[in-house]
Amino acid sequence: MNKEIDNDLYRYVGSESSFFYLFRLVLFTPSFRYFFLYRKTRQASTLVTKLFWKFFLRQCMLRTGIQIPASTVIGRGLRIVHFGHIIINPAVSIGKNFNIYPGVTIGHSEGKRKGSPIIGDNVSIQTNAVVVGGIKIGDNVLIAPNAFVNFDVPDGSIVLGNPGKIIPHEKGSANYIVYYVD
Repeated sequence: MNKEIDNDLYRYVGSESSFFYLFRLVLFTPSFRYFFLYRKTRQASTLVTKLFWKFFLRQCMLRTGIQIPASTVIGRGLRIVHFGHIIINPAVSIGKNFNIYPGVTIGHSEGKRKGSPIIGDNVSIQTNAVVVGGIKIGDNVLIAPNAFVNFDVPDGSIVLGNPGKIIPHEKGSANYIVYYVD
């Protein structure tokens, strides 16, 4: 097993990885299955293997409602807490130890904040939150359910509401992220 998949597996089970855990999660956990296929598609070295994994990734996307293209850059230790209707733009960049919940949209925007978000390490984006534009989300940030974020968020913050309001908190996401990877 490679290091990235091993780290993602650790974020789900919290112990040393094994083939048994990998097999069980790929078979019975749609959110982990999606990310397993995402990692395999990104790691494919030949056109044939890339098309092979991309086909299965596409099938999984249609079944789960998770839309994270293989071109999206995501660090080690992603955890999709529940599957369903998650949309991430391919130009988004995400750090390690990232939690995402259902209904989240992370997208590109035009106008004043043209571009796609850059998201730091140890970030948790809760249910139905929307993060758009050429913004930077710092490390150790919690974006609360139903928040709308189209502005920069400093390290160690919690964002609440629509429009979003920043509340400084040294370890904003500490209670929501389990099983950190280094």
